[in-house]
Amino acid sequence: MKYEPGESGAVSGVRRSRRPAPPAVSERRRGASVNQLERVKQEYTDAAREILRRSMRGVARTKLTPDMLTVAGVTLCLAGAVLVGFEHRNEYLFFWTGGVLFVVGSVLDILDGALARAASKGTVFGAFLDSTFDRVGEAAILATIGLSFMRDSNEVALLAAFAAVAGSFLVSYTRAKAEALGLRGDVGFGSRVERVVLIAVGLFFAPWGWLQWPIYALAALAWATVAQRILFVRRQLRELAQV
Repeated sequence: MKYEPGESGAVSGVRRSRRPAPPAVSERRRGASVNQLERVKQEYTDAAREILRRSMRGVARTKLTPDMLTVAGVTLCLAGAVLVGFEHRNEYLFFWTGGVLFVVGSVLDILDGALARAASKGTVFGAFLDSTFDRVGEAAILATIGLSFMRDSNEVALLAAFAAVAGSFLVSYTRAKAEALGLRGDVGFGSRVERVVLIAVGLFFAPWGWLQWPIYALAALAWATVAQRILFVRRQLRELAQV
């Protein structure tokens, strides 16, 4: 059995006080925890992609293109955002209808990538368009949610909505910048699917005055993911420097 320097029993008959683990050991433990979380996320991401790929096999034989799904998706997201902007007239109707349109539009936006892979119809411009319209739809719905907070004079929630927009943009930017450098930048649990789920949950509970809580969670998750990706890129650069 190998003893660490701070463990009792490392020297026969001598009792030593237990010392904190060296920084390198702590770093490895933290890295192992992060890697475990990333494996969990990667597993359910791969499973979801496989399900989507199979569901798109029939659609792949039609004339429907990924760009059509992208445009339809962002159009529905924008329509949902407009409806949410009228929530002061009828909270149940406009929050829920806007939320449904946003979710359907987001699902179409997810399916365009699956269709591109299933039908080999993907193009560089299509990928660029998809990434750009993702930001448009998400920013629009968060802007109208912020408008709702402003009407309620909820300044803290309004700032959280702004933070959520900025964080969501940076989540995508950090990944794109990392991949442009030839590195991985897809770590973290604040990806688009998780953000869509939080927004949808918030809109569902909005008529009862609970919209701000999922937005708080969204802002925190987005910025935590940004920080995680920055640290992950730094770690990769350090490892490359040591090779």
